[in-house]
Amino acid sequence: MTFGLIAFAAEVGEPVPVKDVVADYTEDVARVLAYGYDFVHRAAPGTGLTDLAVEAGGQALAAAGVAARDVDLLVLAITDIAEYLYWDAAAAVAHRLGLSWAEAVLVDQGCAGGVTAFDTLAGRFATHLSYDTALVIGANRTTEAYWNRLDTHSLLFSDGAAAAVASRNATSLRWRTSYAETDGRYADFFRMDDGGGANPFGPGTPPPKVRDAWQIMEHFQYDSDRMAAFADEINDRTARAVHRACKQAGITEDELAWLLLLNDNPRVIAAQADLIGVPTSRTNIRGARQHGHFGAADHLFELGNLHASGELGLGDYVALATNGRGMHWACTILWS
Repeated sequence: MTFGLIAFAAEVGEPVPVKDVVADYTEDVARVLAYGYDFVHRAAPGTGLTDLAVEAGGQALAAAGVAARDVDLLVLAITDIAEYLYWDAAAAVAHRLGLSWAEAVLVDQGCAGGVTAFDTLAGRFATHLSYDTALVIGANRTTEAYWNRLDTHSLLFSDGAAAAVASRNATSLRWRTSYAETDGRYADFFRMDDGGGANPFGPGTPPPKVRDAWQIMEHFQYDSDRMAAFADEINDRTARAVHRACKQAGITEDELAWLLLLNDNPRVIAAQADLIGVPTSRTNIRGARQHGHFGAADHLFELGNLHASGELGLGDYVALATNGRGMHWACTILWS
């Protein structure tokens, strides 16, 4: 069983130079500028995560020439919270796109979701033999009341959605395999302690915040060596996910023509690419600097740009590799 991707589209917020807005988000200007990002994208006030997803999904269907009634499956991967609680964002997007016959699946595995979504696609195509066409969307809309897009993390967060149309019969960008692993020891990283069942929102309480990168130091008892070891673990397990996916696909890392990682800062992308053995010129390092981190939309966004550039050759293997809160590590291999 396999499937391929036949069309891409994206909807992103307005680009703003990081150097022009960084002081609005943090006093630690030098640290943020040192990450090496040039721009982030910010959605207009009133534009929600599902608005971005609907725009990207509709454009992808139009590009593929696929009618809404012919879509069998929608997979929506999100990073930040959607517009509402107790609400299925995937079902809402399907309805607004007119996917009246499609199953809608929500993937909520942080930044890893844009890659694990391919595993979901593969599973549904394998177990639902009547499914011929699917729409996969990754979306992020930073909720700034809870998450500081420039200061909470060493990735600078952008607002946007990217979509692709997948077809069982496609001959382009065929899915070969997916691999994923999870380590729940780190599940509390970036947890927001208020608003859930354990501690519901109360009247008159100040707006809650998610835990940030500095609070992760608590887990490591403020030991910088242990924190550095964890950063190395993130990179090592990303490389391991690629290795295991390649092994499942029957190829080696040397056969990868392209490696698309998270739109992380250039230092992290270079470190991970070096571990995997792919030169940074064959990664998304330029796109990351220019656009920032779209969360679960990163890989579809960068894959769409690569596809449109004409640089993707016939028979090229492309690895989509990621890590995300949970922690999750994952890799999907595609073949052009």
